[in-house]
Amino acid sequence: MIDRQAPVPPGPAQTWDGPDGPRADGPLADGPLADGPGDAGSVVPLPVRQGTGRWLVLAGVFVCAACGLVYELELVALATYLMDDSIAQTSVVLSVMVFAMGIGSLAAKRLRRHAAAGFGAIEAALALVGGGSAMALYAVFAWTGDWGGMWADGPRCLLVAFSLATGLLIGAEVPLLMELIQRIRRQDAGGAVADLSAADYVGALVGGLAFPFLLLPVLGQLTGALITGAVNAVVGGALVLGLFRHDLSRPARRLLLTANICVLTLLASAAVLVDDFERAARHALYGADVRVAVHTDVQEVLLTGGRDGRPLNLFLDGRLRFSGRDELRYHEALVHPAMTGRHARVLVLGGGDGLAAREVLRHPGVRRVDVVALDPGVVRLARTDPALSRLNARSLDDPRVHVVTADAFDWLRTAPTAAYDVVVSDLPHPGITASTKLYAQEFYGLARQVLAPGGRLVVHGGAVESRPRDFWTLDATLRAAGLRTTAYRVRGRQAGYAAGPDRRPPGGARAHRDWGFVLAADRHTPRPRLDPAGPRLRTLTDASLAADVRAAERTRVAGLPPSTLVHPRYSD
Repeated sequence: MIDRQAPVPPGPAQTWDGPDGPRADGPLADGPLADGPGDAGSVVPLPVRQGTGRWLVLAGVFVCAACGLVYELELVALATYLMDDSIAQTSVVLSVMVFAMGIGSLAAKRLRRHAAAGFGAIEAALALVGGGSAMALYAVFAWTGDWGGMWADGPRCLLVAFSLATGLLIGAEVPLLMELIQRIRRQDAGGAVADLSAADYVGALVGGLAFPFLLLPVLGQLTGALITGAVNAVVGGALVLGLFRHDLSRPARRLLLTANICVLTLLASAAVLVDDFERAARHALYGADVRVAVHTDVQEVLLTGGRDGRPLNLFLDGRLRFSGRDELRYHEALVHPAMTGRHARVLVLGGGDGLAAREVLRHPGVRRVDVVALDPGVVRLARTDPALSRLNARSLDDPRVHVVTADAFDWLRTAPTAAYDVVVSDLPHPGITASTKLYAQEFYGLARQVLAPGGRLVVHGGAVESRPRDFWTLDATLRAAGLRTTAYRVRGRQAGYAAGPDRRPPGGARAHRDWGFVLAADRHTPRPRLDPAGPRLRTLTDASLAADVRAAERTRVAGLPPSTLVHPRYSD
């Protein structure tokens, strides 16, 4: 803190409007304006000692900064969860918000004469906008995301609008807080900026840590944002109405109190109704057949159907992971071409739902299957949910199956070399930001090391027809890792939900009609075919598999560079 006897900086006296007209600071700081409960030297009458008042303002800066960063992270999380994992989209949200903060700081200069009233109004507005942003965006996405036409990008435009409004309000806070803290006791500008910046940055740290480790896992996105808004409104209103009430006229105090009560009432009402709102929004997105909806430490897991003859669907973070209508076609095409040859030891990367392991176990001679899945919540559902465990034939409870919950990349770094005859990569689409490293050259270099001599690696590469560059970038990446490859595609996907990086309701989704796979080996070019001693398949034959290889080859995009950790090549 700055020494209490710091001299008043030179320059003309500043003025502002109090309840009785203009007040002056500077030379009048020891005059009549210092009378009252405040300490001598205070330029406004305070209900507490001067030093206490300064600490209260800095505490307000701390809380406001924490709330502001929560709003910022909330918008980024909504951008990645509701729409897609595009790095470009996240960058747009952050850059728009930072730009708006600068504009808000400039605009706040006009409010310095009414700093207390302006700060109180800004905090009430920020609490309402920031606290209600998650629910508003979720509602627009759920109920209007499939409108198409001119509103096709409506949710994204609204996201940018919320980023802009939130940034403007956050940017206006610090200049007004600077004015308020100077009214308590004048000090040099550098010292005041240092004090405010320290409180602001520490508050941002607390908000940044609270969001992923407290608010998101304990309260969820919607309730966490609403409670953050309530805290913002209470602290902002208490600071102005409690510490600077003499700087406001009586009508202004009543108006500010009424506004804060209205904001808190709206946020509290929304918090009470948030569970009903979430259920209604899920029904709008997925239909009325939502049976299980849980938030694990990794993602939202949602099951629909699985009863009364309705197909079971699994959604992970809003993306369709599999549909009971056509999962057999996908998993037979993924697993069985790679099982021709030695297959005593098999590694499944991903596949926490147990469906890939189910197909592996259909082959005689399988002695051990290691499944490396990221989310223990999905594994738990695969074992305990009646419909899902019935669909996967309780494969995860087979004594030959060993499940490890870990990140596949990290697990491969310490895996034994030459340990597996077959590696099945059943991972999310490479266009999802979190999955990009699992489709990088470095990842396939690690996978190559765990392959036994003559072993095979099969990789799901997403849709070929609608995303050919992504698919053939995957092929180029496997080749760059020293593997020899053959690609094939299988038709028959369910239309309606995108299984790529985007999350759009059924009417707005781009229907993906095929799956692409790449079969790779270390020492020879593999030929996708079925094991004559293997199980009888329902959706795949040697003839159809040969046709699938020719169909994939017709889509080849030549000359694509491989994707690496430092230079990802997959589109969002």
